[in-house]
Amino acid sequence: MRGYNFMRPLLLIIVALLTRSLVTNLCVLFGMTPESASSVGVLGMIAAALIMFRNMTKRRPK
Repeated sequence: MRGYNFMRPLLLIIVALLTRSLVTNLCVLFGMTPESASSVGVLGMIAAALIMFRNMTKRRPK
């Protein structure tokens, strides 16, 4: 537990939730139904979380 970084999982969760709300609001703004906008928002959230997780777990050259 000594070298565990608490900020990485929190940052991942925050980015995923903010992405979902932003995409959902933009879709509703452009005229989609709330149900469809929510589905697109979840897809955007998953994509953002996967991209961010991949970037955080890359090996860094030393």
